[in-house]
Amino acid sequence: MKEFKTKVIDSLELPQNNIHPLIYMSGNYSIGEGTTIGLFSEVNANKSKVAIGKNCDIASFVSINCADSHKLTLGLSDEIQRREIILEDNVFVGSHSFIGGYVKIGHHSVVAAGAVLINLGEIPPYSLIAGNPATVKERYYEI
Repeated sequence: MKEFKTKVIDSLELPQNNIHPLIYMSGNYSIGEGTTIGLFSEVNANKSKVAIGKNCDIASFVSINCADSHKLTLGLSDEIQRREIILEDNVFVGSHSFIGGYVKIGHHSVVAAGAVLINLGEIPPYSLIAGNPATVKERYYEI
């Protein structure tokens, strides 16, 4: 089993990170203590910033990506737009979610599985974020 894992990791040529070799992480990112990230997830902070707080739980198959190239591809821009992404402490991100553009998710918030967050700005603590496009139920988990 260990040989198979090594062959997969070597063949994918993923950048080294301190979480797990089957998670793609690049650029200017920071990950807080106690945070876990599921397999086959992506944290792409190339030429921007992704800051993930302490004790976050990011499921498998999640994409956190600062880069948006759709305007470049369509000929509407000369460059890739890059904006920072911040997850405060104790944020849960469900499987198959996408977080892109400028987003700051307040502490103790939940991103539901399959949610698509793009340029949502600042989301208050204890919120539930769900859907495609995502909608925010502010302070949903506040006691």
